[in-house]
Formats: sequence, structure tokens, C-alpha cells
Amino acid sequence: MQLACCCGSAACSLCCSCCPKIRQSTGTRVMYALFFLLVTVVCVIMMSPTVEMEMRDRIPFYSELCQKLNAGENCKRLVGYSAVYKVCFGAACFFCMFSVFTFGVRTSRGWRAAIHNGFWFLKFLGLLGCCAGGFFLPNQETFLEVWRYVGAVGGFLFLLIQLMLLVEFAHRWNQNWTSGIKYNKLWYAALALVTLVLFSVAVGALVFMALFYTHPEACILNKVFLGLNASLCLLVSLLAISPCIQRLQPTSGLLQSGVISVYVMYLTFSALSSKPIETVEKDGGNATVCVFPFNSGSESDNKIVTGVGTVILFGCVRSDCQCLSPLSSDDYEDEDRKGGGQYVMYDEREGTVYSYSFFHFVFFLGSLYVMMTVTNWFHYDNAKIERLLDGSWSVFWIKMASCWVCLLLYLWTLVAPMVCPKRFEA
Repeated sequence: MQLACCCGSAACSLCCSCCPKIRQSTGTRVMYALFFLLVTVVCVIMMSPTVEMEMRDRIPFYSELCQKLNAGENCKRLVGYSAVYKVCFGAACFFCMFSVFTFGVRTSRGWRAAIHNGFWFLKFLGLLGCCAGGFFLPNQETFLEVWRYVGAVGGFLFLLIQLMLLVEFAHRWNQNWTSGIKYNKLWYAALALVTLVLFSVAVGALVFMALFYTHPEACILNKVFLGLNASLCLLVSLLAISPCIQRLQPTSGLLQSGVISVYVMYLTFSALSSKPIETVEKDGGNATVCVFPFNSGSESDNKIVTGVGTVILFGCVRSDCQCLSPLSSDDYEDEDRKGGGQYVMYDEREGTVYSYSFFHFVFFLGSLYVMMTVTNWFHYDNAKIERLLDGSWSVFWIKMASCWVCLLLYLWTLVAPMVCPKRFEA
């Protein structure tokens, strides 16, 4: 059955029959997410001088191997920001082609849907071919100059889609849990507990940033934006439970506001961590202030910063690689697989449960976001993965603007029924 999955249209599953049931649509999205994760890991490795040094020290005949591969001295052509651009160009082309290829697919019984849901080994070879092909593009300098602007636009669009999905997720979560209260009062307790935890995390993050990212004699911009973002979070929280909003949206509550507040605090923290450092005169010298508390310059602290940056990167990508639409089709037991492996439920018998084309389009934008993130956006010349949290005004403003866009999107979902009542009467 695994051979049919790799080289045919059969759905993928794990070999172990004790694994929990999985729907075909879920398995397909997980496989594409693994492809995307592989590209991300390769880009992180390419941007790490530490990994390059380890490879040079541990791989026998490393220099000779690089010469045979025509990769330049110490494989310089296979590492650095230009290599990341080429790999992400290949990944973006791969997902863009599938986005176009699956456009308009409404049923899983067609040949285009079969290719989307199967032939994983062949698609893996296609992804490798696309990524490798980026290294053979003509006019490399012109390509890199143009592609970075394409990546900036695509990366920002990825952030916008991520914010819209987050707002939609927050509303759906509150609606589902609120509807369960009339059947079991424990849902009310769970709703209150999660809301309390979310606001506790948001307040804790605010206090943390106030302690470590402000200074009595410097960091005025940090103080302004911390106060502004905290005030906006409080404003939308009060608005969500106001009588005028509750009258039109009874399911609106503090759970959504808690989710949005935590995310805004995360973006604020990420923005302040990406801001160029500031110094003040202290004890006859210049002292760095308002920086990430663990970034003291030692080797161990640099590893901590690298780990945090990588987790943040994967977290951003992962939030969009989840389900882009809810699974709503019924499970059909008569077509379930029972071939000794994991139990697969074919949930797309009557139609697709998510947009194949949009799913690949998000991965296309995600490839550009990864490219821009690991190369420090427009400061790629001295970019290293170990310096992912180092200062950059472009990254700071992009992330700070994302905070305000997120709040505006959530605010619009609250006031839209008041502004356009006829549209929301149904």
C-alpha cells in the first residue's frame, strides 16, 4: 500500500495499524507540510555558518567534493542568502504550478485530484528538481535583485493571510465552545479557564517586555508602541463585550480578544527583538539596553537565540499549514482502508473539503516568507541564521505593522454588522 501511495493515487498512511484514524484530506495536507518543512530546514542549514564549519571539519575530502560538484571553494555556491533564494524559488515554483494545476477542482474523483492526493515519490523528485534548477538560472545577479522584491510582497501577503486565518479561528473557536454550553455547563468552565490563561499570558508578555525592552533613559519608541498596542488590545476586548456588539453578535466574547491579544503581544515581542540595538552611557562607556535578555554574546546564549528564532519561524509557517478550511464531509466506512496499516477514512467522496488551489497558493507565499525571514528580509548580505533576532528596521516595521493589521481585522469583524446590517441579517 505504501508503494501505491508513493507512485500511485492511493492515500498515504503510516505502516503501523495501531496509529489513530486519519482522513485522506488530512493526510494529504500533512504530506505537503512535510515537503515544506524539509525546504525550510534546508534553508536554515544553508544560512548557518556553524553548520558549514561542521561539514567542512567532519566530512572527509570536503574541499575535493566541492570541486567535483563545481560548487566553488568550500561549496560557497551551496550556502548563503543566494542559495536560499534559489531553493525557495524552486519551492515557490513547485507550489505555484500545483496551485494553477488544481484550480477549479471540486471533486476528488478526477485525475487532477488523484495527482494532488498521491504520487508522493514522484512529486518529491519534482520538488528536488525545481529546487536544483534554481542554481542553473541565467543572469544570477538580476534574478536575485528582482526575486527579493517578489519575496517581500509574497511574504507580506503571507502575513496578511495568517492574520485573517487567526481571526477566523478565534471566532470559530468561541462559537463552537459557546454552542456547547447549552448541552454541558463544563464548556462554560473550560471557556472561562482558557480565556483567563490567554489574558494571563498576554499580560505576562507585556510585563516581560516592559522590564527588558524599556529603559529610563532610552528606548522611547519601545515605550510608545508597548503602551499603544496594550491599549488597543484593551479597547477591542472591551468592545467585544459591549452591549451594542453583544446585541448583534451574541457569540462575541473575551476568548477571541484573548487570542488576538496574545498574538499581538507575540508580534510586538518579535518586533522589539528585531529592532536595532540602542546604547546609553554608563560608567564611562556605552552599554547596550533594551535587548533580548539571553542575547549576551556568549556562545551558549547565541544558541538560545537561534533556537528561539527557529521556533518562531516554524510557528509562523505552521499556523498556515494547518487546515485552511474545516473538514465537513462525512466519513465513509465502506471505502476505508484496512490493509494492515493506518486506518484511512476517505472523507472527500462527495467533493473536496478544502480548496486545493488556495492551499498550494498559501504554501507558495509561505516559501517566499521563509526566504525573506531566514535572510533577514532586505539585509541579506550579512544575514546568518544565528542572527535571526538581530536588529533590522525593515523587519521591525513589518512586524509592528502586522500587529495593527491584526487588530484592525478583528475590529472590523466586530463592527461590520453595525456598519453593514443588511449584509449580516441572514
